[in-house]
Amino acid sequence: MKVHHLNCGTMHPPCTPTGLVCHVLLLETDTGLVLVDSGLGLRDAADPAARFGPARFYVRPRFDANESAIRQLERLGFDPRDVRDIVLTHFDADHTGGIADFPWARVHLTADEANAARQPAGFVEKARYLPTHRDHHPTFVCHTPGDGDPWFGFAAAKELTEITPGLVMISLPGHTRGHAAIAVDTGERRIFHAGDSFYHHGQIDGRTPVPRALTAMERFVAHDMNAVRANHERLAELWTRQSPDLLLINAHDPLLLRRAQQLDTDAGR
Repeated sequence: MKVHHLNCGTMHPPCTPTGLVCHVLLLETDTGLVLVDSGLGLRDAADPAARFGPARFYVRPRFDANESAIRQLERLGFDPRDVRDIVLTHFDADHTGGIADFPWARVHLTADEANAARQPAGFVEKARYLPTHRDHHPTFVCHTPGDGDPWFGFAAAKELTEITPGLVMISLPGHTRGHAAIAVDTGERRIFHAGDSFYHHGQIDGRTPVPRALTAMERFVAHDMNAVRANHERLAELWTRQSPDLLLINAHDPLLLRRAQQLDTDAGR
């Protein structure tokens, strides 16, 4: 399985010199194309208030249509109609902005996250789950990885064989009610997309300073901060192991995106 690592949205929170990215995976499978998350989409720049909400004043997205997944697919020579499935780590606006650009695609997420998006509870959920991201009536496919089997040390996961073998959704709540990580077996290595389980590599490498703007944002939006801390600890174990057949990435760290893209470049030489 060939995987492309795309930045589908640049953001510039205060006091974060390197900025943030929206790290989206494009998978070439035997049956079509799959996106893991969708970043920011074409509609976001046209109506940022309705599409991103007040959070735009803090994370300060660039809203560049050229960074949208659909435009990047076209530049790579793909037909966007070949995107059959979009698998989400969670339903925050910077992960779902692009799904409206692929209205024919099935949108996969955990059942807990789908319930939260449809019926948000409390101030944070009502601010984060914007109805404009569902007004094109996407087809949700809900999964319950929390009821699944253990997977490489994680409590519960589900292989999404109806999409393609080797694509696994791992239950990892904390950042949101139904947050998940997504693992992809490329045949050469496993890519572990941790979504927003951590924002910055310093949170799991144990030595790099983390911008306070990111840790403050993480605390403010967390559904369960104790679960977030536990996720940091578990992911730090993976990071420390530095297994050559595992690539640990997340949604927003530009260093991890560049590292993944460089590995792809080196492999193609």
